Amino acid sequence: MIDSYRHKGLRNKLIKTLEGKGIQNIAVLAAIKKIPRHFFLDKAFEDWAYKDIPFPIGNEQTISQPFTVAYQSSILEVAATHKVLEIGTGSGYQACVLSELAAKVYTIERQENLFHKTNKLLKKIGYTKIRTFWGDGYKGLPRQAPFDRIIVTAGAPFIPKKLTEQLAIGGKLVIPVGDKSQKMIRLTRTSETKFEQEQFGDFQFVPFVKGVNKV
Repeated sequence: MIDSYRHKGLRNKLIKTLEGKGIQNIAVLAAIKKIPRHFFLDKAFEDWAYKDIPFPIGNEQTISQPFTVAYQSSILEVAATHKVLEIGTGSGYQACVLSELAAKVYTIERQENLFHKTNKLLKKIGYTKIRTFWGDGYKGLPRQAPFDRIIVTAGAPFIPKKLTEQLAIGGKLVIPVGDKSQKMIRLTRTSETKFEQEQFGDFQFVPFVKGVNKV
């Protein structure tokens, strides 16, 4: 897999696009600038990798628009000491961005064949510390909880209680909530029983589906 000067130049242009759309988080921009996004698409489509659009990756899934990745990562407010859970591994691109920002990253994918494909890719490109799981994202990872940050990369009809239960005190959950379109919600756990909720912009994600899809 080759990351050429041309690819790096396209990433520089993408960074300028993201900055123009209001992304200011220096660590997030640095992660996006570092990661070869074309590695996550089939070679025939690599020219689409640095356009600010989502793109199908099979299994009715998409690699999210770079702005969406940058936006969610920014409002998640990840620190280098954090333990982060991602719901919806997909291509693995968002997990790699999180890995550049956090100490430990755990990620769940419900599609078994996509899980195996992405797990293999992450190891191939050097992201061997990301812990990947095949499972139901609605259940989270209770054995690895609590998490400092949880991010959901699919549109949920509601905020799953099991995910809020797996947040550490002071932890944050970023999740798009809604049906045809979603509002980006950030939930902060302030005590064992209390949460503060903030609402951000409108987005469109693939649906957050319960259960697993076995090959």
